[in-house]
Amino acid sequence: MLVSVVIPTYNRLPILKKCLEALENQIFVDVIYDYEIVIVDDDSTDGTTDWLKTNIEAFPHLRIFKQTHGGPAQARNLGVEKSNGELIVFIDSDLVVDKYFLLSHVRSLTKIWKKNGNRKCFTYGSVINTSDFNNPKSEPFKLQDLSWAYFATGNVAIDKKVLERSGLFDTSFRLYGWEDLELGERLRNMGVKLIKCPQAIGYHWHPALALDQIPHLIRVEKERAKMGLVFYRKHPTLRVKFIIQYTFIHLFLWEVLTLGGLINTKTLRPLLAFLIRNGQSGLAMELLRLPLNLIGVRQIFREASLIGLR
Repeated sequence: MLVSVVIPTYNRLPILKKCLEALENQIFVDVIYDYEIVIVDDDSTDGTTDWLKTNIEAFPHLRIFKQTHGGPAQARNLGVEKSNGELIVFIDSDLVVDKYFLLSHVRSLTKIWKKNGNRKCFTYGSVINTSDFNNPKSEPFKLQDLSWAYFATGNVAIDKKVLERSGLFDTSFRLYGWEDLELGERLRNMGVKLIKCPQAIGYHWHPALALDQIPHLIRVEKERAKMGLVFYRKHPTLRVKFIIQYTFIHLFLWEVLTLGGLINTKTLRPLLAFLIRNGQSGLAMELLRLPLNLIGVRQIFREASLIGLR
């Protein structure tokens, strides 16, 4: 089969280069006769498209498309539309994969297809978070890398026809977050099953925490809150409420853990700076998640109140 790897990208050129180099080193045998890498540049301002076109000979599997800035949902839909493969693999442009990545997805899927007699399933690979830009594959799997998401586009593979029947991604998710999990809810309702595929390993690059990232992280939490309510309005279930943390349980939890907001991004700053200086940026990030979660949950309730949502 022909496999299409669909990757939206926006201002990620340095790590995108590593992503593409890893994808060009795939070992493919068995039922894979070839693969293509479909990049959709979401109107980057860092010269992504120009660089890719200039260096296209280094990436023989690469096909490049560009769109007016519209977000990852729109970019993935365009990538699917332009793809030629019968199997779609979604990854993010900051993911570096091992050489058996595609083969692992395909072997797991074809085994289940044969067993079930249909293609109503998708594989979900392993994502290992790392801040080591120069050698991302050196990072071991950690407890923090576990994910309970049903469908997350950092590392999934699905039959193209099944995906198209779902309606693809909802382009009303223009800000950060939830467009893939919302599609996952529709796939779940269609009876499309999740198949864990830990052998399909991707290393997700997260830069080590720096204090100047905090305003961006706060902005992301507020965007996630807004998009979370878009998610909930499409699927007004208790399950989705828990996914987006739109419950009084979550509000109470984060209020208690932050002492009603006394532990916040400003009061934590000296401790975060100390930890970062001493090589403990991972621990610093975990502590920062406390006020960030409170910011996100408070924003969800604030936005819900504004639109009269209960």
